[in-house]
Amino acid sequence: MKEIILVKYGEIALKGLNKSTFEDMLQRNIKRRLKKLGTFEFYRRQSTIYITPPEGADIDEIIDRLQKIFGISAIQRCAVFPKDFAVVAENAGEYLRESLQDAKTFKVEARRSDKSFPMKTPDIQQELGAVVLEAFPHIRVDVHEPEVTVRLEIRDNGAYLSAKRIPGAGGMPVGSSGKSLLMLSGGIDSPVAGYMMAKRGLIVDCIHYVSPPYTSERARMKVEALCEKLTDWCGNIIFYCVPFTELQEALRDNCPEEYFTVLMRRLMVKIANRICAKYDYGAIITGESVAQVASQTLPAIYCTNAAAEYPVFRPVIGMDKREIIDVARKIDTFDVSTLPYEDCCTVFSPKHPRTRPDLSDILAAEASFDFEPLIEKAVAETEVKQFKYGTRTVELDI
Repeated sequence: MKEIILVKYGEIALKGLNKSTFEDMLQRNIKRRLKKLGTFEFYRRQSTIYITPPEGADIDEIIDRLQKIFGISAIQRCAVFPKDFAVVAENAGEYLRESLQDAKTFKVEARRSDKSFPMKTPDIQQELGAVVLEAFPHIRVDVHEPEVTVRLEIRDNGAYLSAKRIPGAGGMPVGSSGKSLLMLSGGIDSPVAGYMMAKRGLIVDCIHYVSPPYTSERARMKVEALCEKLTDWCGNIIFYCVPFTELQEALRDNCPEEYFTVLMRRLMVKIANRICAKYDYGAIITGESVAQVASQTLPAIYCTNAAAEYPVFRPVIGMDKREIIDVARKIDTFDVSTLPYEDCCTVFSPKHPRTRPDLSDILAAEASFDFEPLIEKAVAETEVKQFKYGTRTVELDI
């Protein structure tokens, strides 16, 4: 019995004359994710990508990978039959057994894209329902809230029978909306922010700031482990590691302590501006959430934002911590984020930070020292590496 996977997409279907561009991008992303699992055949028609796996392939592994590809709304594991209802009826019981043997209710949905097929849609549903009831006498029909929905699609090139429709990641294909730079800390929020913007089609690369000896190598490894986790959703990620020690020491020695956190974030943004310009990124992403910490009040965000030369996306800005944690658990970054290795944001942290800073005071404090040479030096000494999808190189005890 031949089995294939149907990939359905949602938003892409609304793209009008540009639809094929998004479809091409989604198909390329799928091919990259499945490449190491063998040679697949792809066919595209009617807002569906048909994927024929190689013989002996691990279908569960394939579906697990597909579920993490943005742009896919649903995945169906299907048996393919000739467009002959008698053949479908003969094999339906065997193919549906795993899905229906423990179920109590079901319904049948049919779709007849090939209008030359001799049976009408209601007739297909009625006859297939009868086949199911005969094969599984314990089960009953429930058209409103069934445990299992059996689907039969009559398309141009075959009849597709399934009972497993698996939700996809949704969103838009990564790469369809441009390139962005995620300011990745070691915390819970920023990986979630990166995930959420990748869902909107952005390529997400990461920038991180280290301050040895105040921050440890384990802290850097923690952030690199987060990068690797994000590749499951974002694909390959370029990682920029910025030496930040001298800038933080200059802040400590020359600026009022109460403004330290906002001034530090402004310097981070200024460095991110340079990286964006150098490598053609169109936006900066942060994990800021209003009122979560002192640097995330509206006045503090305003002062930080004033240093940005690119759009700053803050996708978790209105989420509370529990909502962010729920997403972090879903994308498997939470356990790494909660490891006790602190990043440079905790270095020289003021005892009484100003929660309502005025931009004029911030600019005056910043002007008390010439940070420009240190910014240029930090950019010049930034280390660049790439984390590839499907590769795990950073090992931390979780």
